[in-house]
Amino acid sequence: QNVGCRTLSLSAHVGFDSLPDQLIRKSIKHGFCFNILCIGETGIGKSALVSSLFNTDFEDSPSTHFLSSVRLRAQTFELQESNVLLKLTVVKTVGFGDQMNKADSYQPIVDYVDAQFEAYLEEELKVIRSLFSYHDTRIHVCLYFISPTGRSLKTIDLLTMRSLDSKVNIIPVIGKADSISKTELQEFKKKIMSELTSNGIRIYQFPTDDETVSEINTITNGYLPFAVVGSMEKVKIGNKMVRARQYPWGIVKVENENHCDTIKLRRMLCTNMEDLKEKTRAYYESYRRCRLEKLGCRDIGPENKPVSLQEVIEAKRLEFCLEVERKEEEIWQRFVQRVKEKAAMLEEAEQQASMPVLTEFEHLTLMHQEGELKFGEEKLLEDEKAQFVEKKGVTESIQSQVSVSSPVSLK
Repeated sequence: QNVGCRTLSLSAHVGFDSLPDQLIRKSIKHGFCFNILCIGETGIGKSALVSSLFNTDFEDSPSTHFLSSVRLRAQTFELQESNVLLKLTVVKTVGFGDQMNKADSYQPIVDYVDAQFEAYLEEELKVIRSLFSYHDTRIHVCLYFISPTGRSLKTIDLLTMRSLDSKVNIIPVIGKADSISKTELQEFKKKIMSELTSNGIRIYQFPTDDETVSEINTITNGYLPFAVVGSMEKVKIGNKMVRARQYPWGIVKVENENHCDTIKLRRMLCTNMEDLKEKTRAYYESYRRCRLEKLGCRDIGPENKPVSLQEVIEAKRLEFCLEVERKEEEIWQRFVQRVKEKAAMLEEAEQQASMPVLTEFEHLTLMHQEGELKFGEEKLLEDEKAQFVEKKGVTESIQSQVSVSSPVSLK
């Protein structure tokens, strides 16, 4: 009981006992969602098992073995049983385990799971959010398919489950379990659980704290990992048509618990669907806490005093503004330095470009002066020549006159 609260008995009917009915009607009207992640090698029977679990033929294109990396394919379906609506999202790995180098085969799966957490966190942090109508794509359960080798887990299985056990609810299943005998199957199950425990890998354990399902969940936990067989083919046995796989040596009934654990897996998923979603919310809270702590958000300040989200946001805003101002000043100083360097380079280039021009100008000036000097000398020579010709003419005229007037005396 909470401190300060008293428990009282009503003297008459009030009506708040109808709250569970109101929640049921509201949930039925809104519908439910459930997301399954199927991890396994190509051709191990992921599509067949999902179709067998929900008794619906989910059409899916076959995948190739020659992909260079692991991809994830998500499909969403709307199912209705009685008056209950279920939005089912099935995410399957494509090309898992087909590469030569399998070191990072699990990384795209981890990134996908984190991306769904991040999308939900972004929706939560919006100013105007609509979580009620938001399509929640967080993975609620991971069906990890183990190859029916009968020996031990592969290294890629251990690495993948170890990287995902803190993010999703892992339920290991042995795909195509009808390919090994019952004796080998039981030994294989024990070996798988022993290897998971020795490697510290946590798988989903069906809850036993609820009295209504504690007994059946305790028994079911002993069947882990489930040995499953999936098939949508119907075979006539007697007067009934049943889902089965037909072999030359006999028939394996999918819905017969003596042949495989497919029905047990279906029952456990339906019985503990809400618990799976609750555990997923816990995984999301862990992711959300780490994500907000990286962003600098804290509930308690340096003096162990409560800190409001508004104060944290304001402090981050001031820190961001100061960082922006510092960056702007740094960019401006860098710009000024670049401008100075560019101006110096241009001035130097101008000086280098002007030097040949000045030299050519001086050369032309000297040539012009030399030309003027030569022109002056030629003009003086012409003047002297003209004077000489004039003097010569005068002299010749005088000589001719003298020779005509007195030729004897001249002789």
